[in-house]
Order: sequence, then structure tokens, then C-alpha cells
Amino acid sequence: MAPVAAQLEVERRQLELARVERAIGKLIDASPVFQGKQTLLKTIPGVGDVVARTFIAELPELGTVDRHEIAALVGVAPINQDSGQWRGQRHIKGGRPQVRAPLYVACLSVIQHNKPLRVFYRRLIASGKLKKVALIAVMRKLVVIANAMMKAGQPWSAPATTAASG
Repeated sequence: MAPVAAQLEVERRQLELARVERAIGKLIDASPVFQGKQTLLKTIPGVGDVVARTFIAELPELGTVDRHEIAALVGVAPINQDSGQWRGQRHIKGGRPQVRAPLYVACLSVIQHNKPLRVFYRRLIASGKLKKVALIAVMRKLVVIANAMMKAGQPWSAPATTAASG
């Protein structure tokens, strides 16, 4: 594909994405239920419109399932690779990539702006975990916290992070 054609395709996709984001925004704004969910999710430091809207649109189970199920639905639950007496490594797999991708980017912000999750991330790094592994753990914890908040209908509060461990 010629450079100009490739650039036009990129711009077309960006315009389409912007159109879809505006449509989602209008649907959320038109619904008091979705507005309430978005407002609640955005009380988490580091979570903005994109992640809140992604959770609402792509993760309708949020607040209705337990912490293990929500982590598995997003694809941030460590799945064991065991067989008999052999114990393998745990890896994440499956889940919804359309939720996991924006959540990953959001967690880069979360570890800067959300003190309890930043402390959690730094503790994992200090204990020898790889940065990516620690970031995935933050993603899981964030999803579990969001699930608990939606279930309880309560906004973010820093002490709630210890009670909603994941």
C-alpha cells in the first residue's frame, strides 16, 4: 500500500473510532443508569471516560459476579499450567481483549495517580516481579475493586482497596 493510501486508511479508522466513541457517549448520556455507572467508575483515580465506557459497554457483568469471575472475564486471572505433581507457571489468557487493552493503558496512569495501587505495584516490583507482571496484577486488582464498587454502589475510597484484594 502506498504511503498516502496507508495514511488515508489510518485517518479513516480514526474518524470511525471517533464516531463510535461519540455514539457511545450519547447513549451513556441518555441513560441515567449508565450515567450513574460511569460517574461511579470515574471516582477511581486514574480511570477516565475510555475505561469507564469500556467497562459499561463491554463488561455488563461488572458488579454482578464475584472477583474470580470478573478477573477471568477480562482475562487477567492467572491460569495454572499444572499436571499431576508438576506445578507450572501461571499465565493470563482468554478473556475480552477489547476490555484488557484499554485497561492496560489505563493502569499505566493508575500506578502514577492512585496511591494505594501505586504502593501495591512498587511492592511487587521490589519483591522481584517483572514490571509487566506487576502491571497485570494492578489490572486485576483494579477490575476487582471496580466490581466491588459497582456491586455496593459506593464510590472509590482508598481504604476499600485493602478489603477488595484480588
